[in-house]
Amino acid sequence: MFSKPSQTVYTVSRLNREIRTVLEQGFASLVLTGEISNFITPASGHWYFSLKDDKAQIKAAMWRGNNRNQSYRPANGAQVTVKARVSLYEPRGDYQLIVEHMEPAGEGQLKQEFDALKMRLAAEGLFSSAYKKPLPQNINRIGVVTSATGAAIKDILTVLKRRAPQLEVIIYPAMVQGKEAHIHLINQIKLANARNEVEVLILGRGGGSLEDLWCFNHEQLARAIYQSELPIVSAVGHEIDTTISDYVADVRAATPSAAAELVSPNTQELHNKVTQLINRLNNAFKHDIADKRALATQLQHRLNLCHPRNQLNQKAQRLDELSIALHQAMRNRLYQQERTLNNLTPRLMRQSPDKKLAQASHQLSQLQARLNQAIQQQLQQANNSLALQASKLDSVSPLNVLARGYSITKTQQGKVVKSVGQIKTGDVLITELADGSVESQVIPIT
Repeated sequence: MFSKPSQTVYTVSRLNREIRTVLEQGFASLVLTGEISNFITPASGHWYFSLKDDKAQIKAAMWRGNNRNQSYRPANGAQVTVKARVSLYEPRGDYQLIVEHMEPAGEGQLKQEFDALKMRLAAEGLFSSAYKKPLPQNINRIGVVTSATGAAIKDILTVLKRRAPQLEVIIYPAMVQGKEAHIHLINQIKLANARNEVEVLILGRGGGSLEDLWCFNHEQLARAIYQSELPIVSAVGHEIDTTISDYVADVRAATPSAAAELVSPNTQELHNKVTQLINRLNNAFKHDIADKRALATQLQHRLNLCHPRNQLNQKAQRLDELSIALHQAMRNRLYQQERTLNNLTPRLMRQSPDKKLAQASHQLSQLQARLNQAIQQQLQQANNSLALQASKLDSVSPLNVLARGYSITKTQQGKVVKSVGQIKTGDVLITELADGSVESQVIPIT
């Protein structure tokens, strides 16, 4: 049965349009990595391809306005990292990615993942200064979560011994590099909170490459720092190094040595407080800027949803699709016509006038030969018949009779004289002999 009359009845186009809106509003800009396949570049200049891994794939499009500024030219089989948003191609109902930026997978991928996680955590408020805990005024015990044998713990202990030797230091040893390092760091932060034996924690390690420091950019570690009851000072790498831990920690120190200075009192306590306030202010500015950027990104995304460019891009994609289909159809048609032509050519050759003339000429020659043969046969038969008739005629010919001594007498008019009654005195008679004729005249006999 159909639904109640009051229930909305969708058309397919309306459903696809609303699903597209839900997808585009529900997903902010994403960073993905995968392998390029089915890469094509129509005359429009847009790029169409699939992005896949070992278990799944998704269609993607990169408009000409974005790809023309790309220094990297992708190819099938290439591993890439892309920044994209989720959309839907309404005419076919295909779920796809609209790629805004692309680069080869590698360090660029780590940077993209860093920026994406940073933006997402900032949007959730993990970097907000409102949730940052101040460092205690009187610190007696300091906890340090780092490698027990690294350069960072040596620098921290050296600074603390020089500035405040009375402070107790508890080391929570952990791996600070490798795939499992973030788990070690999280466990030691949780252990320090469970024991509650220190007033502040320093989380850090020495300098290194982006890959070396990557465990401090892990989302689970960021949430563990955010959930810590103990205030945490992040001191990862050198001054120029920045990690997610630096943004989510209560205080960020440029180096492990600087962290030791921040948590240890000295005669320059006022200066340290000012420095701390400046650091917090800088963090607040950074977090506020990150929040504002996230808000601006959301507003820009909402604006993009209403921008005619989206419809133009959809239409351009449809045009490219039809263009590709047209070219394919034309190639198929030409192929079929070529096959038809190839099939008709032998038939045409079989119907060629030259061949028919040759056949007719050959047939005429055969008929002519048969006619000549027939004429010869007819002539031979006629000659044979004539000879036979001549033989028969000769057997009854008067000449033969004459040759035996007989003669024929005729009047001058050519009538054969058979009776004396036919002649009279004075008539001239002609007597035919075997070898000639004799004229005589009739005279009376006395």
